[in-house]
Parts: sequence; C-alpha cells; structure tokens
Amino acid sequence: MEISTVPFDNPEGLNVILGQSHFIKTVEDLHETLVTASPTLKFGIAFCEASGPCLIRRSGNDEGLVDLAVRNAQAIGAGHSFVVAMREGFPINVLNAVKMVPEVCHIYCATANPLEVVVGTSELGRAILGVVDGSSPLGVETEDDVVERKAMLRRFGYKL
Repeated sequence: MEISTVPFDNPEGLNVILGQSHFIKTVEDLHETLVTASPTLKFGIAFCEASGPCLIRRSGNDEGLVDLAVRNAQAIGAGHSFVVAMREGFPINVLNAVKMVPEVCHIYCATANPLEVVVGTSELGRAILGVVDGSSPLGVETEDDVVERKAMLRRFGYKL
C-alpha cells in the first residue's frame, strides 16, 4: 500500500465536512438533511461511488460549492467518501443531523482549517486513512486567551 497526503482545496477557508458513507442514496439524503437543518445554509455535496459506474455524485444549492466539493472528491478519490462544502452556517449547526443519515458511516472532520487528507492506495482503490486538520498546538491558553475564546463564542452567538 502506498500512503500519501492530498491537500484539500479550500481557497476561501469555508467550512467543510469529510466523511464516509455506503450507498448511492447518500447524495439525496445529505441534501435533504442540510436543507432541513438550516434553510439559509449554502452547500455543495460530492459523493464518490465505489461500485458500478464509480461516478462522483453531486448535489447542492450553490454551484460554486458543488464544484469545490467535486474537485476535492476527485483529488481524494476514495470510494464511498463524501465532501460537503458550506457557507452561511457552521458544521455545529448540521453535524448531528449529518451523522444521523442512515448511510453515513464515519465523519473524518468538520473544519475550516487548512486540511490534508491521508490516503492509502492499493490495487483495489483508495481509502481515507485520516486527516491533518490545521496546525499543531503552540502552547497552552492563558487567562487572556480564555477571555478571548469566550468572547468569540458570544460574537458567533453560541453563548450568552
């Protein structure tokens, strides 16, 4: 097996969800889930089919985000993986609903950080082995950092 990393193309630093699923119906179910969870969310979905014609299935309500999801799904190239690219919302708003989609097996990450996908390639195909999500820690937060963290959550509307 050959192990490599695939840089995730996200020039705008958008929020993305990367996961694994098991059935062609994933695209429709994720689309319905995202629309239902947040009617203002703009998103694109790409799902790599792992049998039959092995196509990248796609959907969404924003063509630019659909294109971004498809480009990344093509680069990753792992069967039964899916990419959701989103704006006007955060993964925290939809992640539990995405996890509850019956076809979803695993979520590798939900992030807006720079991202690399660790893939393994065998004679059969490619698999996602993990992700490198952002940078390594540079230290431990100070009291000032705690104050800033709590202020940021309030600016986002997650805390009173």
